[in-house]
Amino acid sequence: MATIGASNTAAIKKDPNHEIQRFDGVRKTSFCSNSLLLRKKIQFLPTPYANNSCFTIRAVSTPVKPDTTAQPKRSKVEIFKEQSNFIRYPLNEELLTDAPNINEPATQLIKFHGSYQQTNREERGSKSYSFMLRTKNPCGKVSNKLYLAMDDLADEFGIGTLRLTTRQTFQLHGVLKKDLKTVMSTIIRCMGSTLGACGDLNRNVLAPAAPIVKKDYLFAQQTAENIAALLTPQSGFYYDMWVDGERIMSAEPPEVTKARNDNSHGTNFTDCPEPIYGTQFLPRKFKVAVTVPTDNSVDLFTNDVGVVVISDDNGEPQGFNIYVGGGMGRTHRNESTFARLAEPLGYVPKEDILSAVKAIVVTQRENGRRDDRKYSRMKYLISSWGIEKFKSVFEQYHGKKIEPCRELPEWEFKSYLGWHKQGDGGLFCGLHVDSGRIKGTMKKTLREIIEKYNLNVRITPNQNIILCDIRQAWKRPITTALAQCGLLHPRYVDPLNLTAMACPAMPLCPLAITEAERGIPDILKRVRAVFEKVGLKYNESVVIRITGCPNGCARPYMAELGLVGDGPNSYQIWLGGTPNQTSLARTFMNKVKLQDLEKVFEPLFYYWRTRRQSKESFGEFSNRMGFEKLQELVDKWEGPPQSLAQYNLKLFADKETYEAVDELAKIQDKNAHQLAMDIIRNYVSSHQNGKIE
Repeated sequence: MATIGASNTAAIKKDPNHEIQRFDGVRKTSFCSNSLLLRKKIQFLPTPYANNSCFTIRAVSTPVKPDTTAQPKRSKVEIFKEQSNFIRYPLNEELLTDAPNINEPATQLIKFHGSYQQTNREERGSKSYSFMLRTKNPCGKVSNKLYLAMDDLADEFGIGTLRLTTRQTFQLHGVLKKDLKTVMSTIIRCMGSTLGACGDLNRNVLAPAAPIVKKDYLFAQQTAENIAALLTPQSGFYYDMWVDGERIMSAEPPEVTKARNDNSHGTNFTDCPEPIYGTQFLPRKFKVAVTVPTDNSVDLFTNDVGVVVISDDNGEPQGFNIYVGGGMGRTHRNESTFARLAEPLGYVPKEDILSAVKAIVVTQRENGRRDDRKYSRMKYLISSWGIEKFKSVFEQYHGKKIEPCRELPEWEFKSYLGWHKQGDGGLFCGLHVDSGRIKGTMKKTLREIIEKYNLNVRITPNQNIILCDIRQAWKRPITTALAQCGLLHPRYVDPLNLTAMACPAMPLCPLAITEAERGIPDILKRVRAVFEKVGLKYNESVVIRITGCPNGCARPYMAELGLVGDGPNSYQIWLGGTPNQTSLARTFMNKVKLQDLEKVFEPLFYYWRTRRQSKESFGEFSNRMGFEKLQELVDKWEGPPQSLAQYNLKLFADKETYEAVDELAKIQDKNAHQLAMDIIRNYVSSHQNGKIE
C-alpha cells in the first residue's frame, strides 16, 4: 500500500513502475493536503472533500498467473487516472494551451468526458489533429432540441455529418480543440451529455429504441435509464471542465440515489466523490443492455451485462434475467484474447435490479485486471474464474442469493424499420441509414422534418434512426419528403443493406488497419452480384458486418459473414453467427485480399443455395457443414454451372426515362439499371407473396 499526498506525487511521476497490489479506493487519513481539489465550484461534493482532505489510495491488479509471487505492474492508464484528481488533471491545463493537440495523459482522460483525439491518417506532413465527440443517450432517446443542436454543431464545428453508432449514440467528427468547450457546453445545455460515452466506466446503456407503449418496453427503457443514472460519475469533473462547475441535469429517481448510497455490503468508497468508482474507476470499459423477451435488437449477449424484463401472464414486469461476460474486442492471432457471449447469472426481483448491477460492477472493479488492458474486460475475469465463482463473489456484494434464470422464448432481431403504431394513437417511422452516416440531402431533409413537426427521435443499435410521435395526418407528407432524399421504405432498400453494419475505420480511427464504412457500399454490391450469379433470390439476405480492426465496434463476431481488417485491403473472414444474434461466429480464413473476396463468397453462397435445409440461414448452414468442409468447397471451386448465367434485360426505351431514373438512383449511390432492377424485384417478390404491401 502507498500513501499518496502532495509530498510524493512527484516521486510517483518519476517512477512509472510504481506498483500497488490491491484497489480499495479512497480512504480518509488523519493528515491533509490541498492537492486533490483544483477547482472551487464543486458545491455538490461531500463535506470532507470540500475541506481538502488527503487520502490513502490503493489500486488493483490480478496476477497473470495465480501462483506468482511477484506483484504485477499497473498499466500507465491506471497511473494517469490515479494522478488525475478525478479525471481533471492534466486535461484542464492542456485545454488552455495553444497547441492543436493534448498530451498522452490528457488523451486518456478526455475519453471519460466522451471524446477521442484523432488525426487524419491520409494527410502527409504535419499531423492534423481533431476530436471526435460521442454522446450518451440511454435507450437511444434524443429530444427534438438536442437533435437540432447536434445537427447545427456538425455543420459549424464538425465535418458536416452526424454518425449514428452501434450503441445508440451520436458521433461528431472533426471538432478542433479550440472549439471543444463551445461544443460540449452546447450539448450539455441542450440536456445532452457526453459524460462516460468513452473511458473506463459504464458506457451508454442500450434498450429497444422503438417507442412502443407496452408495459414491458416502457419498463425496460426506464430500467436502462436508471442503470445509466446509477453508474454516472458523481465527482463533477465533467461539469467543472465544460460549464465551469454548473451542474445541468434533471433530478434522478429516489431509488437510484438510494441504490448508489447503499453501502450495507461494502460496495462503496466512504467519504468519496465517486462512491462506486473510487479514484481508479473501472479496469476497462463496461457495457450494459436491457431488453424484453424475443427482442434482440440490442445484441444482448455482446454486453458485459445483459438484462431481460420478465413479466407475469398479465404483462406486469416482475423481475429480470441477468447475463454477464459478453464482449467483442480481441487481438489478431493472439488466442488468449477472444470475443465472448454473455452467459446466465440468474434472476432477481425487479426491486433488486439496481443493487444487482452495482454488485456486478463492484466485482469487476475489485478483481478485473489492471496490469494489461488487453485482458481488463469482465469477460476475461469470468472466463478465468468460471461463472460459479463469479456468482459467489457477486452475491457477497449483492447481499442475497440469486435465483436461476427464467425460461425465455426464442430471440429475434427486430429492426423497427418502416411505419408502426406506437400504441398511443401516434406512429413511428424507422429509417435505414447506411453505416449510420447522416449527410448531404438526407441530413437537410431530416432536419426539416424533425424541426417542422417537432419530433423526438431515437437511435437504434443498428445505426438507424426512428422518428417518434407522428400524427396520422403527417404520414403522407413525411413519406414523400423522405423518399425524395433517399430515405425509402425498407422494402425498397436492398435486404443486404438493411442488416449490414460497419465501423468508421479509415481515415480517422487510429486503430483501423483497413476500410470499413467507406468500403462497405462496394462490398455489399459485390455480394449482391454474387447472389445473382449463383441463383439466390433478391429477397434473401445474410447479416454482414465489417470492421477495420479486431476491436469489433460493429460487432462482426456475431455476423453470419464478418469481415475484420487484418492488413491493408485485407480481411479476416468470420462465419457462423445467426440472424438473431445468439451465436458467436468463428474465424474461417485469414488475410483474404479485397480483390479476392468473390473467390470465397461464390462457393459459400452457391452451396448454401443448393445444400441448405428448409429455412436454414447462412450462419446455420455454415455451422452444420463445418469449416473443414467449407474450406474444401472453396479450394475446389471452379465457378457456378453455366445454366445460372444471367440474362441482360433492356430496361429503358428512351433516354429521358433513363436519365430521370439515373438521377434518382444517385441518391442511393446506385446506377439507373440497379435501381430499376431493385424496383422490379420488389414488385415481383410482393406478388409472389400474394399481395402488394
